[in-house]
Amino acid sequence: MANQILLFALLAAATFAIAIAFEPSPLQDFCVADPASPARVNGLVCLDPKLATAEHFSFKGLHLPGNTSNPVGSKVTPVNVVQIPGLNTLGVSLARIDYAPYGVVPPHTHPRATEILTVLEGSLYVGFVTSNPNNTLISTVLNKGDVFVFPVGLVHFQKSVGYGNAVSISALSSQNPGVNTIANVVFGSKPSIESDVLAKAFQVDKSIISRLQSQF
Repeated sequence: MANQILLFALLAAATFAIAIAFEPSPLQDFCVADPASPARVNGLVCLDPKLATAEHFSFKGLHLPGNTSNPVGSKVTPVNVVQIPGLNTLGVSLARIDYAPYGVVPPHTHPRATEILTVLEGSLYVGFVTSNPNNTLISTVLNKGDVFVFPVGLVHFQKSVGYGNAVSISALSSQNPGVNTIANVVFGSKPSIESDVLAKAFQVDKSIISRLQSQF
């Protein structure tokens, strides 16, 4: 009986650890990323801590507007482990997003991070869609100072709905959250997904699929 209780306790502890684990917790003060290292690990190799400087932990210029002169009318300025090597193993990152009037951040996912967004200027229509089979849209309009959360892995989007430019800042629960923009993934894969697969998936003629693929 005692062994059964011990086994149950161990299983429960393991399950709890798996449930709360996402990115590994750091085992040292910091682990500045060393992108020049040939070693391959889950993350980036640590630079010798004696070589760490303030530059490894800082990023300048987040106050500068991004160029929104593009087809979607938005620009994401990431601040992750690529821009700040000192973020390695710390499990956080940022992004500034600029929006032209009625600009959008197209439907996308972050495979490794939950995102919490705060509106700094303007108004945004935001939302995410829950998993199959319900596919429920949860959306709202945010104004300056409002905050919204996009759960990890779920498809979400933003659209500026004001007359002027909009700006938001996002915090993400990963040093390298990744992004899968749905249209790019589906219509812009290399090599391309066969058009008959997408035609059946979207219930449209293959000529429409070919036209969409040509844009990516």
